[in-house]
Amino acid sequence: MRIIVIGAGAAGMMAAVTAARAGADVTLIERNTRPGMKLNITGKGRGNLTNDCDLQTLIANTPGNGRFLYSAFSGFGPADTMAFFESLGIPVKVERGNRVFPVSDRAMDLSAALERELRHLGVRLLHDKVVNIDCTDGRVTGVTGAGGTYSCDRVILAAGGQSYPRTGSDGSGYALASALGHTIVPTRPSLVPLLGGGDVPKRLEGLSLRNISIEIAYKGKSLYTDFGEMVFTANGVSGPVILSASAHVARDQKFPCTLSIDLKPALDEQTLDRRVLRDFEENLNRDFANALHKLLPSKLIPVIVERSGIAPDRKVHEITRAERLSFVHLIKHFTLEITSAGPFREAIITAGGVSVREIDPKTMASKLVNGLYFAGEIMDVDAYTGGFNLQIAWSTGVCAGSAAAERND
Repeated sequence: MRIIVIGAGAAGMMAAVTAARAGADVTLIERNTRPGMKLNITGKGRGNLTNDCDLQTLIANTPGNGRFLYSAFSGFGPADTMAFFESLGIPVKVERGNRVFPVSDRAMDLSAALERELRHLGVRLLHDKVVNIDCTDGRVTGVTGAGGTYSCDRVILAAGGQSYPRTGSDGSGYALASALGHTIVPTRPSLVPLLGGGDVPKRLEGLSLRNISIEIAYKGKSLYTDFGEMVFTANGVSGPVILSASAHVARDQKFPCTLSIDLKPALDEQTLDRRVLRDFEENLNRDFANALHKLLPSKLIPVIVERSGIAPDRKVHEITRAERLSFVHLIKHFTLEITSAGPFREAIITAGGVSVREIDPKTMASKLVNGLYFAGEIMDVDAYTGGFNLQIAWSTGVCAGSAAAERND
């Protein structure tokens, strides 16, 4: 069985390894000079390769057609991913939020291990840009690249999405699929910073907030809640909880929406009021703006004071109970209006892509073209941050690679 895999990212390399282990003759075509360029920057370069969770949690964290991936996840899940890389000499560790990383904290070790395995299995790695998938009578016969034509029995299209285009993910794979009749669900950046908030983000640029909770609401309806860490950027907000929230609002373009930040989620308003009252009693004769340093980060204080409507030089003992309660409510509900998502160049993944209605979920085979398979981000599947998207790549790569290597048609 001669198989060509288009795209040497995480999904493509896993598909190639799987097919080669099953005895297929595999050629992996990559337009970049080196494979795994996007894999090398995942997890801020540390390589968040999966999330150590069960099947239901995996699907729940995949808002973009998670149920479609049931078979692929069942066939090759997080435990399989960890065992696979450890078998390649890459020990792994589990961190907060069940995020899994190489012990070395080097994403490049993952791609290097895959490259070694590809060489060991005799997979040919070609540097070329595929411009067409060749078919005759509805069946794949080969691919045409800028540098030549390559014949084969099966093609696995794993060309990625549009996020991080500098790594080669420029959306060109969609044109290959579309030319064969596949529907492309409109693509959108996902796991991306959110923009808006007026002048507040610029004033707070660089400020990280830990152990906060957020809620995203659109037209009064709650869309997403989370707990964790976020950061203010020059023109909006980012960080783990924001990136995951973007998967909801960016998919359906639900803008403008309201981001509400609970700066003290461990305390209800009554408990927080008692805490604030204690701080006030210790600073009765100080200015209001100078009495908050135990409660809030210094950079945040001027913005909070401004929002409170209480003059910064007002003496603490002059603040009324109603003003204090309003201030407490503000700490629990610090809001920003979000007007848009960031661009593809800032997105970690792409939402949208080849419609999963045209793909067999048990094999990743095209329902339209015999001998064509899909793997990874080129499909209309996307998940939250935390290793879930790389698990999609591994699972669909294994699924496509094993199915393509079978001699059943």
